[in-house]
Amino acid sequence: MQYSVKTNAKAVSKRIGKKGKELSNSIKKALLITGLKGVNIIEQRTSKGVGFKGGKFKPYNSVYAAFRTSKGRSTTPDLQFTGQMMGSMTVRANSKQAEIYFSRAAESKKAAMNNKSRPFFGFSRKEEKVLGKTFFRYLK
Repeated sequence: MQYSVKTNAKAVSKRIGKKGKELSNSIKKALLITGLKGVNIIEQRTSKGVGFKGGKFKPYNSVYAAFRTSKGRSTTPDLQFTGQMMGSMTVRANSKQAEIYFSRAAESKKAAMNNKSRPFFGFSRKEEKVLGKTFFRYLK
């Protein structure tokens, strides 16, 4: 018994390429949405004064706490004096990864300094699971 299969390789290749491009665009969109969800997680957690490793941020030193009080700000560490640092957090994505970064160099420097003493830029395992679910929810 013999089977003979005739195919139009060009048409098959074209169709696979089209589906591959659609899948690539879908992955990119899902990664972008997941990255935005990540930014929201970081902002919400940080505004509560909690780091990604768990636990409250260490208190501000007395000099800085007095300065914040004189400017009408809270002495509870939330890493938000003007909101510029957290406001410059943004996302970019391609078909392989999403990247959360700070769009301005000055804010990136601030974030790096703050992250040393009060780790906020990252995700706990629980948050990573939420991000994974978000990715698969938007992957079409």
